Amino acid sequence: MSPSPPASTASALEPSRDEDIVDAVRQALADETPLLIEGAGSKAGLGKPVQAALTLSLASLSGVTLYEPEELVISVKAGTPIGQVEALLRENRQRFDFEPMDYGPLHGREPGLGTMGGLLACNLSGPRRLNKGAARDHVLGIRAVSGRGEAFASGGRVVKNVTGYDLSKGIAGSFGTLAVLTDVTFKVLPAAETEETLVLRGLDEASAIGALAAAMGSSAEVSGAAHLPAYVAGGVAKGGLGNEPATLIRLEGFAPSVRARSSHLGAALARVAPLERHEGEASFALWRDIRDARPFADSTERPVWRLSVTPTRAPEIVMALRMRMAAEAFYDWQGGLVWLRLDGEPEAETIRAVIAACGGGHATLVRASPAVRAATAVFQPQPPALAGLSSRLKQQFDPNGILNPGRM
Repeated sequence: MSPSPPASTASALEPSRDEDIVDAVRQALADETPLLIEGAGSKAGLGKPVQAALTLSLASLSGVTLYEPEELVISVKAGTPIGQVEALLRENRQRFDFEPMDYGPLHGREPGLGTMGGLLACNLSGPRRLNKGAARDHVLGIRAVSGRGEAFASGGRVVKNVTGYDLSKGIAGSFGTLAVLTDVTFKVLPAAETEETLVLRGLDEASAIGALAAAMGSSAEVSGAAHLPAYVAGGVAKGGLGNEPATLIRLEGFAPSVRARSSHLGAALARVAPLERHEGEASFALWRDIRDARPFADSTERPVWRLSVTPTRAPEIVMALRMRMAAEAFYDWQGGLVWLRLDGEPEAETIRAVIAACGGGHATLVRASPAVRAATAVFQPQPPALAGLSSRLKQQFDPNGILNPGRM
C-alpha cells in the first residue's frame, strides 16, 4: 500500500477570486464535468477517491482578509495555509482553541500543508476537543459557492452575530461535497501562558483510562487526556517518552494556577503510578504528535482507523479487536478517541460490529490505498433518518453532484 498521493493537477483550475470560482462551477455544470475540490491536497487520502475529471484548486485563494486581535476574530481566504494563520496568532499570543489536527504526516506528506477551508470542511479538532469542541464550534461565518453555481454567505465577523450560524456549522464535516468555501471566519482565544503535562508510567490500558477519568472529574481543568501503550510511546516527541506505557494529562493557563493544579492533582496521581512532569515546549511537542497521530505516521503501508467510542469501553473494544486481528492502538479524549492501526485489510465490518456490541460509536477509515478506500465503507453508515437529511442537504446545495462526487 503506497502513500495517498495528492490529487493530480494535470487538468486543473486555480482561481484567485470568488467570482472566478462561481464561473468555474457554472461552467462545470454546463459541461456536466465533476470537480475535485482541493486546497493543498494534504487530506486527499480521507474519504473515498473522488471521481472527477477536473480539479478546482483553491491554492491561489489565500490571505488574511480581517484580523482584529482585540475582538478575538479572524477571517481568511479558504486556501490560506493553517500554519501561516497559526503563526500570525502566535505573534499576538492567541490560538485556535480547538487545536486542529494536521493529517499530512499520517499520509506521508510534509506537515503544515493544510488550508483553512479544508480545516472547516473536515471539521478538524485535536486533544482539546474534550472541552473546547471542534472547528464547527468556533466558526463565525463563511462565504462559499454552492454546486448550483450560486455564491452565498452565512454568519458574520463578530462573536455575537448568530445570523446563519447553523448553515456555517452545517458545512463543517461535509468534505467539500456541499459547497466550495471561499472565505472563513473563526473566533480565536488567548493562548495559555504556560502548560504542563503529568505523565503516569507503567499503567495497563484499563487502569490508564480509569486514571484519566478521575483527572477529568477533578477540579484541575484538564485540557488533554491520552494514553500511549509501550509500543506507541516511543513514537512521540522524538522518543522523549521512552518505551514504557505513558498516561498523559495536560494542564494549561496562568503559571501560578497551573502550578497549584499540578501540585494538587500530581499528589493524588502519584499514589497510582510513578509520575513525571513535562513543561513548556516539551509538553507542546507531546501533544502535537498525539494530535497528528504521529506514532502511526512512521509507515503509510498500514490502514489506520479513527474510532469514536464510549471512553470507559475503549480498552474493552481494543482488546476485542486484538483478539480478531493484528492491531495497535492508542487513546485520546480520555479514551473517547481510539487511533487503530492494522497489519492487514481494513476489516470494516468486524470493527463496526465490535463497537456496536460494546456500547456503540463510530469508525472512520482515515488511511488506506485508493483501491482499498474505493471498496470500503470509509465513513460510519448513517441511520436512515440522518441519511435522509444528508440526501436532502445534498439536493439543496449540489443537486447535480458535481462537487467531490463519491468522496462520502
